[in-house]
Parts: sequence; C-alpha cells; structure tokens
Amino acid sequence: QVQLVESGGGLVQAGGSLRLSCAASGLTFSNYAMGWFRQAPGKEREFVVAISWSGIATSYADSVKGRFTISRDNAENTVYLQMNALKPEDTAVYYCAAHQNPRPYLSGIYYYRPNTYDYWGQGTQVTVSS
Repeated sequence: QVQLVESGGGLVQAGGSLRLSCAASGLTFSNYAMGWFRQAPGKEREFVVAISWSGIATSYADSVKGRFTISRDNAENTVYLQMNALKPEDTAVYYCAAHQNPRPYLSGIYYYRPNTYDYWGQGTQVTVSS
C-alpha cells in the first residue's frame, strides 16, 4: 500500500520559513518524480514545484521561484520543500504527489497537472500571517 505522509506545516509570520517533508512508503521511491501542490480555500489545486526521480531536474511555479526549494533523499524515501520569505498568499494546504517516471528529467510529462500524478498525500496546512 502506497503512502505519502506530509509534515512540517504550521503557522508562521510573513517573511518566515517552513520546511515541509513528504515521506513515501510502499513504492520504489527512486522510480517516481515528485511534486508539491497547494490548495487554498475556494481555489483549485495549483502546482508549486516538481522534481525528477534523479533530482537533476526541477521546475517551479513563478509565484514561488527564488523563495522555495525542493530536494529529495532517495535513500530516505523523502522529498522536502524549503519555503523561505513566506507571504500570506502562500497560505494553503500543501500536498505532495508521486508520478512513476523512469526518465531522469521532467521532460515528457505534464508535471504541473494534478491528474498526472498516481499517488497523493493527505496534505499539511501552512498558514502565513501578515
């Protein structure tokens, strides 16, 4: 049974930082590209960032570029999202997702589309106060 479990969310003031983790089990983690998405109340789920299984390739939404950093540790079956310079508009539930993809890069997959992904975590709340 595949499980993705996010952690690290919380309440932070604007300008602060948080580090999210997503621990995967029940799958061969190094076969999967990973993505982070977020969903604010009343809004659609939106793409934040993706990373290839190799870690070589990453892609960020413009809204988080330069502030967020994705990384992964295939030995620990975990993907991380370091979020700096947080803004109130970053407030959302953050989800990690996994897509089986043997390519070391992100080319050839629609990594920014939620329906590309095979598995999802339950989400972790991030709230940024002004």
